[in-house]
Amino acid sequence: MTKIEMTEMILSAKKASGKSWEEIAAGIGMSAVWTTSACLGMNSMTPEHAKALCETLDLPEEVGETLQEFPHKHWDKAIPTDPLIYRFYEMINVYGDTMKELIHEKLGDGIMSAIDFTMDIQKEENPAGDRVVIVLNGKFLPYKSW
Repeated sequence: MTKIEMTEMILSAKKASGKSWEEIAAGIGMSAVWTTSACLGMNSMTPEHAKALCETLDLPEEVGETLQEFPHKHWDKAIPTDPLIYRFYEMINVYGDTMKELIHEKLGDGIMSAIDFTMDIQKEENPAGDRVVIVLNGKFLPYKSW
């Protein structure tokens, strides 16, 4: 089974179950962001988490085996067409250099890890229109000189 086939089965089972990502994540004892990412093929699960996910969504063992495989993280689109994802590209185009400058000023010459990393997505109710709150928390990795 490929990661794409795995994801299709998971999304189908999620829809049939009527469960949210929060509920599925609670069923395996992990965050909704990480669980969703693994289910979409971008992270691998431990055997315990894969088994719990399969039990939560009544999926076959083959899905659990594929959930444990290391992902191949590649992107086949230069510019995404989905409006929500495109807006993230737009944000990076507008604010990426600003983020880089401020990170370097505050922490030095280095990068933010996407491996030693957490993310949280929340809804903030607002009378002028609900807001999306995204917190990215990555370990700072300084460049080394040798």
